[in-house]
Amino acid sequence: MTRLSEYLLPTEKQAPADAEAISHKLMVRAGLIRQMGAGMWTWLPAGWRCHQRAVAIIREEIDAIGGQEMLMPVLQPAEPWRRSGRYDIDELFKLSDRKGSELVLAMTHEEAVTTHVAQVVRSYRDLPLILYHFQVKERDEPRPRAGVLRTREFVMKDSYSFDRDAEGLEERYQLHVGAYDRIMERTGLRFYRVEADVGMMGGLGAHEYMAPCPAGENEVALAPGYAANVEVARADAAPVALAPAPAEPQALATPGLTTVAEVAASLGLAEGALLKAYPVVRTAGSGEEGAGGLVLVLVRGDHRVNEIKLARALGSATRPAQAEEIEGALGPPGFIGPVGLGEGVEILLDSAAAGGGEGGYVTGANRPDEHLGGVLPGRDFAFREVDVREVCAGDTVDGQPITIEPAIEVGNIFKLGTRYSEPLGASYLDESGSERPIWMGSYGIGPARIVAAAVEQYADEHGISWPRALAPFAVHLVALGKPGTPERAAAEELYETLLTGGIEVLYDDRDLGPGEKFAEAELLGCPLRLTVGRRSLESGAAEVQVRRGCHEAPGLKLAAGREEIVRAVDELWRSLP
Repeated sequence: MTRLSEYLLPTEKQAPADAEAISHKLMVRAGLIRQMGAGMWTWLPAGWRCHQRAVAIIREEIDAIGGQEMLMPVLQPAEPWRRSGRYDIDELFKLSDRKGSELVLAMTHEEAVTTHVAQVVRSYRDLPLILYHFQVKERDEPRPRAGVLRTREFVMKDSYSFDRDAEGLEERYQLHVGAYDRIMERTGLRFYRVEADVGMMGGLGAHEYMAPCPAGENEVALAPGYAANVEVARADAAPVALAPAPAEPQALATPGLTTVAEVAASLGLAEGALLKAYPVVRTAGSGEEGAGGLVLVLVRGDHRVNEIKLARALGSATRPAQAEEIEGALGPPGFIGPVGLGEGVEILLDSAAAGGGEGGYVTGANRPDEHLGGVLPGRDFAFREVDVREVCAGDTVDGQPITIEPAIEVGNIFKLGTRYSEPLGASYLDESGSERPIWMGSYGIGPARIVAAAVEQYADEHGISWPRALAPFAVHLVALGKPGTPERAAAEELYETLLTGGIEVLYDDRDLGPGEKFAEAELLGCPLRLTVGRRSLESGAAEVQVRRGCHEAPGLKLAAGREEIVRAVDELWRSLP
């Protein structure tokens, strides 16, 4: 029974003081979620209905491509994580039991599922496989925020594909692309499938499913026929005018001018005519050759270094160089540049600057209060060309300008290759009896993020406006009139008709005023609102409001037969977005 007089729906007039995201504010106010601690949230009954609607859509689509559902534990031994090389990830919760055994709380399940497959798959005849589960994930998130968008505990669907070779992996990957596209379309979200970085998952390639909205922590670069996370996006930089280069660099007095903006303004140049120096040190713990060495990264003055691209270019993590390291190896901070450096400093030059034209750049001179003009890369300093800049508005892809849009990452898919199968011993015997590693893919999607993204994308000034696929109820029935009145009796009869007809209805039978009931109905955001009051008895029809846009629809005749009423409501509901 879903009578509001008996249902747990603790609505609030005010949003939490720390709430910034629309979904955080409205999901708390609408009585869908409640917070226990930083990044720890409880789903209340109506909110959980929304969450499980997303789960049902995901399950149907993964089943349709041959997925087999299972369930793996959150609490796991640490050893598989050590073997995969992921035990030292900062976000991984680590603990010990009373016997001193090292354990982890899983943030993903590659280690677990690969361990099981390694135990049971023997032959090429056992492949391919798609295994999946819905499970709680734990993540030692340093900055939980935005309600259920960034939390320390959450439910995700993870599926994993196992194939004989790269061709099989590609086939399973494309099956998931189709399934994820259909999931996003069925939930009603606006979305982009974008190229992405493999990150801590590792592997050969990845895509993310992004839902655009202002609360998104990610940024997506978009152009006709192109979409990528800015972490990996590539584009042609807008050209910049460079002054003709003299025969050799010329000293320029720049007393006290240490920023690109100050130097450019003083010299009357565009910021892109300068080279910005970004000294970093390879992280000593990375295990890579050259760890601890200083690297000078150069980008145009109007560009920013992309840390993820930089790590990929170097093959190791980095940290910004400290002032004393810069002073000892290069020169005074604020005046450093690439000219005249010894062989001990590796120089990386971003591609946008390496192909900048025939003119010369302004760079630091490695001396106090001085820069150099007319510096030509290649002539005046050696470098390795790399793509390490973050794309920006004004760049182009195939001649088309890009735009940058914030978005929520709802799902991600990875071509893992043999990233986990080799260290965890997952192999099979091929037709000739030779042992070969299994090729894997990993595919995650978050029901909570789907729900929150829907709130973000479709909310209006009155509250939530659910896509019908995710709404907690199809109909919000509002009764006006006290118990024992004819209008209340008519509302009760309509409620029973809808229930027995299979319509999911939330019935507001509370003894409250019309204004309060209507405000809460608009806040909760069910697709249809039916109202039965004195005017309904006079007109012979329940009032009908479509939540999206808050517009009135033709009334529902109360004197019609039960089947006709149910059919009319169902047809109207199915016509909604």
